[in-house]
Amino acid sequence: MAMFDYAFMQRAFWAGALIGSIAPVIGVYLMLRRQALLADTLSHVSLAGVALGAVLGWNPAVAGFAAAILGGLLIEQLRQSYRAYSEMPVAIVMTSGLALAVVLMSLRSSLSQSFSAYLFGSIVAVSDTQLALMAGVALVGAAYFAVLRRPLYSLTFDEETARIGGVSVKWLSFSFAVFTGMAVAAAIPVVGVLLVSSLIVLPASLALRLARGFAAAIAISVAAGLTGIFSGLTASYYLDMPPGGTIALILLLILLIGIAGQKVRGRVVRRSGRSAKRTARDTEESMTLPSKDGERLTME
Repeated sequence: MAMFDYAFMQRAFWAGALIGSIAPVIGVYLMLRRQALLADTLSHVSLAGVALGAVLGWNPAVAGFAAAILGGLLIEQLRQSYRAYSEMPVAIVMTSGLALAVVLMSLRSSLSQSFSAYLFGSIVAVSDTQLALMAGVALVGAAYFAVLRRPLYSLTFDEETARIGGVSVKWLSFSFAVFTGMAVAAAIPVVGVLLVSSLIVLPASLALRLARGFAAAIAISVAAGLTGIFSGLTASYYLDMPPGGTIALILLLILLIGIAGQKVRGRVVRRSGRSAKRTARDTEESMTLPSKDGERLTME
């Protein structure tokens, strides 16, 4: 049977399209704000929420979703208190979330075996609830970035200038943290807790390396993310490999190819520039004739 004859592969590609259109955009903002580790942190907090939901009998996906949002709010609140140490809130929340997840998982021995899907991703087993959450996040994200594109742009590059310009920096930062938590929780079924940052950071890393403008960076990031997800899903189906790891490796390969291509292009441009200068110098010298007494006479 063909790949798309299976309902689980159809859901997998829908999930990949929804997350791939939002996660790389967040990655560009996070990279520019020097918060690349935020995705990893919120994924660990989401894992703690999943464990708590399993222990209390709640829906694990919804519990993880709520925990990631609360984690984003907590990081932003701590960031307001530790302005001079921007990495400290991330470290505090990451270690706390991971410790809580380990403790909660130890309360029920059966959880450790079922948590492999959350750790490494199981996009081919995406449930209807998870797909609905992804669709909701994608719709909210589209509206969020469309309405707040200019304030977010100002906030990303200079918070003080944004504040002077009338942007409510505090509330905009809190809303961005909340949405980042939503996106991270929604992306976990695609690549898992351990690899969720690859889906957010790697496409953005390529985009910021290649793009000359902010809009171009967003477009390249989304294109790279979708390419990596669809290629990874296809490869995992036909080669029988884990989807999450395959997607992450293909995204890494795309990044390395992009960096190598940029270096090759830079060398070609530099060589062509030197060749043009040499040609111009030779042309200038050929337009002069030596006189009988050894002086040089121009064609003019």
